Amino acid sequence: MLKIRPVAIDTYPENTAFLPRSDGGYGAEQFQALRKIEICHASNTILATLAIMDDKHLLRPGEIGLGEQAFRRLGLPAGTEVSISQAMPPASLDGVRRKIRGDTLDDAEIASIIRDISRFRYSPMEIAAFLVACAAFMTTQETLALTRAMADVGGKLKWSSPLVVDKHCIGGIPGNRTSMIVVPIVAAHGLIIPKTSSRAITSPSGTADTMEVLANVDISAERMQEIVAKENAVLAWGGRVKLSPADDVLISVERPLRIDTFEQMVASIMSKKLAAGSTHLVIDIPVGPTAKVRNQTEAVRLRKLFEYVASKVGIVVDVVLTDGSQPIGRGVGPVLEARDVMAVLRNDPGAPADLRDRAVMLAGRVLDFDPQLKGGEGHVRAAELLASGAALAAMERLIAAQGPQGVTARPGAFEHEVIAPIDGKVGAIDCHLIARIARLAGAPMEKGAGIDLLCKVGDAIGKGEPLYRIHATSQTGLDFARELAASSSGYDVTA
Repeated sequence: MLKIRPVAIDTYPENTAFLPRSDGGYGAEQFQALRKIEICHASNTILATLAIMDDKHLLRPGEIGLGEQAFRRLGLPAGTEVSISQAMPPASLDGVRRKIRGDTLDDAEIASIIRDISRFRYSPMEIAAFLVACAAFMTTQETLALTRAMADVGGKLKWSSPLVVDKHCIGGIPGNRTSMIVVPIVAAHGLIIPKTSSRAITSPSGTADTMEVLANVDISAERMQEIVAKENAVLAWGGRVKLSPADDVLISVERPLRIDTFEQMVASIMSKKLAAGSTHLVIDIPVGPTAKVRNQTEAVRLRKLFEYVASKVGIVVDVVLTDGSQPIGRGVGPVLEARDVMAVLRNDPGAPADLRDRAVMLAGRVLDFDPQLKGGEGHVRAAELLASGAALAAMERLIAAQGPQGVTARPGAFEHEVIAPIDGKVGAIDCHLIARIARLAGAPMEKGAGIDLLCKVGDAIGKGEPLYRIHATSQTGLDFARELAASSSGYDVTA
């Protein structure tokens, strides 16, 4: 028996345990055999990767150290006695090996793999093997099975209303923060729209990151229920309520490998909507040369896959193909995007028209789910709710209910303007590159970091005039972003 001791080391997403090399009577060969161990106390059990410590001052004799993730997931107080044993490889790995060989897995095999992944029984290498095998070949039935399996292993939200609407964009377009405008419009109309969003992984900001500039997004399921009952909506971080937690584990390995197949994308999105209790969903698929979906043929294939899975899991979907040729709005990064969102909601004359128009269009598509509205009336109703100030009032109530931030966040004070090399016109903007520059500046971890776009496609520009302004909260972040922008600005200016 060993006493657990928390070790302040972030080993996300893995569970990691630490043992001293010379304690406990183990030899080096035994340590090697116990590379992955099972840690148990009554019904509390986790699997953890074992790390050997040679510093005798970090752990006392008879202690086992647990990294931050392992300590939190085990859920026991420091000093609790636990037993350790060698962890047997998950039986579901046989299914992964079959998938690597090119076989098609049945629903039970996929469900078993996802259960073990959600319980952190897989190493990142094993998860990567599963993802790469699925990226090589995956049937629509396997995509459906993956969706159901991921929805089943986590928490689920239930709502009293038979009509629970939602809106989701597949991402890839900087500044496309339409959800924060759609949600208050729909809430002001009276439909239930409990919007749970992820934090950014490879983008400069996610909806949760941007909303966090204005209000608390770390909300429990119980508090979400209370807010929705009163305000018809919520704009919260989905990680708190553990919707489709296996998806978060998969994403942590998927993103560094830049694996983002349509099948895995559909399973990821639809599993979270199913777990969130959505009944009707508008899906925004931006299509453009530097977007996730590059052409109409790809867009149609993705739309059909969404429609197939949605029909099987009981969610009504409306898939909208939108212009993904350039960033939306002016701000890229949490503070700058929140500024644009509030400008639209306040009907400011200088608010970005492209952000406003897209948000109103998507809100209209959501409102068209309302059986009380005649077909096609949704867009008119959405525009009315925005123009009248009803959407702004709904957003202000939502911020108050979730808990407003006490400090007003501002754009980073370290600035650099990227200028046009010649006189001409902006012919194209590379969405992927703009996102990378904003992230190097510090977004989304640094809320004030990002890019202020001063020109859009079609705008005339003079040599030496600014194309965009980089904001950072440190000189280091600014230098990183400037270096990439100097090698390639992301703007194509033609004479």
